[in-house]
Amino acid sequence: MTKEILNHEYSTFLEELKNRVTSSRHKAILAVNSELILLYHHIGSEILRRQKEHGWGAKIIDQLSKDLSGSFPEMKGFSPRNLKYMKKFAEEYPDVEFVQQAAAQLPWFHLIVLIDKIKNHQDRLFYMNKAIEHGWSRNIMVMQIESELHKRQGKAVTNFTKTLPAPQSDLAHATLKDPYVFDFLSIGKEAHEREVEKTLIIHIEKFLLELGSGFAFVGRQYPLEVSKQDFFIDLLFYHLKLRCFVVIELKDKAFKPEHAGKMNFYLSVVDDLLKHSSDNPTIGLILCKTKDEVIAEYALRDMSKPISLAEYRLTKAIPEDIQTALPTIEELEAELSKDFREPSSFTAKRNLS
Repeated sequence: MTKEILNHEYSTFLEELKNRVTSSRHKAILAVNSELILLYHHIGSEILRRQKEHGWGAKIIDQLSKDLSGSFPEMKGFSPRNLKYMKKFAEEYPDVEFVQQAAAQLPWFHLIVLIDKIKNHQDRLFYMNKAIEHGWSRNIMVMQIESELHKRQGKAVTNFTKTLPAPQSDLAHATLKDPYVFDFLSIGKEAHEREVEKTLIIHIEKFLLELGSGFAFVGRQYPLEVSKQDFFIDLLFYHLKLRCFVVIELKDKAFKPEHAGKMNFYLSVVDDLLKHSSDNPTIGLILCKTKDEVIAEYALRDMSKPISLAEYRLTKAIPEDIQTALPTIEELEAELSKDFREPSSFTAKRNLS
């Protein structure tokens, strides 16, 4: 057996072992976290039960903190504040089975954030499931809560039920939101669509986070040639879960019916020129400053291609009398070259942190 074959076999063997170690470590971390959450739930439940049965007051928590910290000095979770959170956790989630199956998949401080910031149980469950599904860090989860994602997810006006098969239409509709909040952009409220477009690309990671999980950036001002004429898509993405291209057009004014016609044209061209035979139909998303719901529904009703419509907001814009500082073309190209290849080949950036 040649040395090259031996080296190849060893390299393959080593990679397999490394993957197994990584997987086992991840499972071990999850198991430790799950056990810790169940322990905290048990402590909180017992505090509740004993206070109810024996009439113990709030001072019992201070005494428990001293005694448990003294007995387990290596554990940092027995402060009076944390014991109160354990009690609150047990009050909010008395069902041990739910804690085992759902809550225990999140770190303790994620659960504290959910308890502190959200009072409605259904809303809290929404963020819990999203955090588990997308692997949100605590800071990302806080950002999503503060932007009220639960009120926006799946709210875009669409014609998906008529233009996409049922499973695809449901998933596509749930993927989009209304409005989109671009409060990370330092531009005035009256910024033109090209200014918004440029600045979104500079802040591409935050833009992808606001779009949602699964979006991969393909190109800005993506060129399409039709009958020897050039056309340019504002923003082109590919969605990894929907398995389709997503065309985004930005409008700095109120929605007009002719915007839907232009989008329908772009979707037809993308389906013919870019879509692979295994891809699902391309989806269009028109982002505008404002929209009239009735006009929007009429405009999309008889379109042959799947189109959605949502508003976007620049909620943390600088005062309008301050000059907007936009990058030069050279600066923009330099920024893009760090993370993306040419439009003909694209890379996905995960929305996790």
